[in-house]
Amino acid sequence: MTRAASGTETAIELRYEDGTIRIDGLSESSVPPSTLRPSVPALEADSRTNGWRVPAGSYADLRAAIAETDLAVDDRVLDLASVPALRSAYELRDYQATALETWLATDRWADGPALESVGRAPAGVLELPTGSGKTVIALQAIERLSVPTLVVVPTIDLLEQWERELDREFDVPIGRFGGGEQRLEPITVSTYDSAYLKADSVGDRFGCVVFDEVHHLGGEGYREIARLLAAPARLGLTATFERPDGAHEVIEEIVGPLVHRVDVDELAGDHLANYDVKRLAVSLTPEERAEYDRTQGIFTEYLAKSGIDMRSGSDYQELVKRSGTDPEAREALLARQRARELMLGSENKLEALAGILDDHRGERTIVFTAHNDLAYDVSERFLIPTITHQTGAAERREILERFREGTYTRIATSNVLDEGVDVPDATVAVVLSGSGSEREFTQRLGRILRPTADGGRALLYEVVSEETGEVRVADRRR
Repeated sequence: MTRAASGTETAIELRYEDGTIRIDGLSESSVPPSTLRPSVPALEADSRTNGWRVPAGSYADLRAAIAETDLAVDDRVLDLASVPALRSAYELRDYQATALETWLATDRWADGPALESVGRAPAGVLELPTGSGKTVIALQAIERLSVPTLVVVPTIDLLEQWERELDREFDVPIGRFGGGEQRLEPITVSTYDSAYLKADSVGDRFGCVVFDEVHHLGGEGYREIARLLAAPARLGLTATFERPDGAHEVIEEIVGPLVHRVDVDELAGDHLANYDVKRLAVSLTPEERAEYDRTQGIFTEYLAKSGIDMRSGSDYQELVKRSGTDPEAREALLARQRARELMLGSENKLEALAGILDDHRGERTIVFTAHNDLAYDVSERFLIPTITHQTGAAERREILERFREGTYTRIATSNVLDEGVDVPDATVAVVLSGSGSEREFTQRLGRILRPTADGGRALLYEVVSEETGEVRVADRRR
């Protein structure tokens, strides 16, 4: 990668400093910085050093731009430990191999100077359904590059799963940032929270970074992780890349574009279970209908009077802000909350759930709700173990283990099993209530798509309160 100066020729020097790349020796007499600026938009003058800097995440772009010039380069950015030959025992399925090769083919430096310490620098995002083996693809990617790699995950559960998997596959110590441990190794797994705190101090120690559930990287704070890491090879993994807020466009800038996508229906029947989706429409009871119409009327009347448009997230925040000082705004907000409670947790929904559970006795079933209160109502009425954000880690592990071994055949949950948790195979899912998020729906469907030994079909039920706002919510997620 480094092209040393010859004779008296002066090389520009690149160094990593606290999440940035410091560039010394780049002057008007060599190559005008303006020549590089179109290729490296983040190039900024540094008055403290009389040099230039870019965010560490722009390292690959900077090197690609320099490769187009006659500059000699003394590149001291990466400080990579040696990694022994890595071997994964997994054999990729055809669609997994295609995804991996597509990502590897994005090598941004294939036609430029070779990275002696990294070898290649592919970058981009792979979108595959839940249960299709994204982790296996990542393990093969780590093996193929065989450079120090940081794996970033959203939850402690995933941190522990990845740590076990990496330790099982590769005969090297596995580092860990998160869950009370801060242990750096050439192959390290970290939560997003810990990576946000550590990235500037370890940003030169990895040649590759894997972002699991990469859609999380669109959050304002988490974006800095990718910007502070110099790792030129970047792999994003997700079941649903696009974010409703458009932040996937930021992810494309800091990780790479969506380079390969596999739809659920492409794998159903061969690598994932065939599935059916059934929507059950239930009516509100007369008492619920009267209360729903009354509270929804209070809410919509206030919106019309105030000019607030609930399709805008900022307008919703404005309503919440007003509710602190405006009694009418507070009444409208409370009315909306009550109307949602009625349509999402109506009595006839629970009656419909009773019928579903009776029809699928003995089958592993997961009941999804939008809120904790409904999850606990389901648990109390049907004597089903429930996992919410309030469930302790030890209790959660015990419930999932009993579900895996068959002691429990049914569990209820509010959102926490949508992603980031290794959920045992199930064949029936019931969305008793949910948001309009396509991502949430895809993740919940993915929980029942692992193929079964008998080749049976998976089944997802949506239970929707008719003639309420939930109908629009259910349509949006589909």
